[in-house]
Amino acid sequence: MLVRDVMTPDPITIGPNQSIGTALAKMRRGGFRRLPVLEHGRLVGMITDRDLRLAMNSPYVLREGWYDSYLMEHIEVRSCMTPNPVTVTPDMPLTEAVVLLQSQKFGGVPVVQDGVLVGILSETDLLQCLLSLLEKPEIAPNRV
Repeated sequence: MLVRDVMTPDPITIGPNQSIGTALAKMRRGGFRRLPVLEHGRLVGMITDRDLRLAMNSPYVLREGWYDSYLMEHIEVRSCMTPNPVTVTPDMPLTEAVVLLQSQKFGGVPVVQDGVLVGILSETDLLQCLLSLLEKPEIAPNRV
């Protein structure tokens, strides 16, 4: 089985100059926890819900509620994203991608082919694949 068999194709993306408020809105609307960051069609980073939480919840900053809204619209994605993320290819064996996710403790990874983002492989995709495999009826042995 290959990454292409399990990945989510054509993921929702965000630009590095967009606000973290926009990133959060896209994640909530889509029900996912990470966004590939594209600049001029090229993958330049990844931003996760954890990155956003860390940006907004510094224990060292005391502020009023109105300031949260201000920050959400004025902090750019580029300031919180992970630049130059690790990627996989659609033709990579799924077992190799799973080992990468597990060893690096990634919740997902962009799928890139010839420099173009073609998908994303997430824990949710892998769990969906596992569920599909577990639900397949077992083939009974031939009885003579």
